[in-house]
Amino acid sequence: MSMNGKKVLFVANIMPHFTAFHVPFIRWLTEQGCEVHAAANGTDTVPYCARQFNIPVERSPYRTVNIRACRMLKQIIDEGGYDLVHCHTPMGGVLARLAARDARRRGTKVLYTAHGFHFYKGAPLQNWLVYYPAEKYLARFTDGIVTINREDYERAKRHHFCGRLYLVPGMGVDPQKFMPAGAARRSELRGRFGFAEDDFLLLCVGELNGNKNQAELIDAMVKVVPYCPHVKLLLAGKGSLQNAVERDIAERSLQKNVILLGYRRDVPELLPMCDLGVSASRREGLPINVIESLMCGLPVLVSDNRGHREMLENNVNGFICRSSDEFAERILQLAGDHALYNRLAAAARSSAMKFCISDCVGAMARVYREFL
Repeated sequence: MSMNGKKVLFVANIMPHFTAFHVPFIRWLTEQGCEVHAAANGTDTVPYCARQFNIPVERSPYRTVNIRACRMLKQIIDEGGYDLVHCHTPMGGVLARLAARDARRRGTKVLYTAHGFHFYKGAPLQNWLVYYPAEKYLARFTDGIVTINREDYERAKRHHFCGRLYLVPGMGVDPQKFMPAGAARRSELRGRFGFAEDDFLLLCVGELNGNKNQAELIDAMVKVVPYCPHVKLLLAGKGSLQNAVERDIAERSLQKNVILLGYRRDVPELLPMCDLGVSASRREGLPINVIESLMCGLPVLVSDNRGHREMLENNVNGFICRSSDEFAERILQLAGDHALYNRLAAAARSSAMKFCISDCVGAMARVYREFL
């Protein structure tokens, strides 16, 4: 079935969400003959998009500016004649589904990708009181829901969120871009970034915020450094807790062992020189940063949440840690036990291949064909 001439609108909170996660899918749609537009907050150029709309979406559901964003989005959808509206991120999903109600009566289909429901096993009660009823209500304006982990899929199925539910393996990672480094390449990268051969490097990639919970990793480092001073935690990212993280590092005298790298575009080069990927996030849908670590042949240490459980098998490609004490214990164990480290590293890349970009695009292509 041809998709020539079909029009698709992508909606999210911010434009960088598209450039970070959706370019391969937008490219695939354009190659099938679709005209793709994007609507979000920001002016970043999204490759393969024929048109972009800057609308004032705010992440918080309590910001009144979202009312104006919804009105603008309704006008865009009503005038655009779209065959499909594909919405992402919590507020992008809320506003797009409300704005597309009239268009759905005229035949427009609405698809929502849940990058991790805010209500989940262990979530705060407030999340269940706010986000769960909202999702149940919005499901009536949704033709299909895409989930990226099994826990969300089973919950949506059990609570009858939508008639058409899909489980796809996330947004995908390019295995040609994220690859293990040989000894010579690893040595060259460490020299370039100023690290020694015997440093044991941990890399955590993520925004500096409460959910990403870098504080737990810093707390673990307090317990690691006295026993293993050559362990270094690299934090790549920036965010609202930047000053708090800097203070925490200074107050614990960890400036030589916890290093803030800021926002980085060279993660494919940083990862192969490291020894472990780490993440202490409280909530994840299916974290790209952990998949990238595994793709580069790094064992990973992660907190216990649904996204991490989707890709981690204890004592096979890493460990799930439930406290800073357990993070510290596993870091020391892997820094000192070369046989264990090598066994986990050998399994890391193969365990991540089910999340490679080609499989993810293929899975979404099957979904798009149903709607277009």
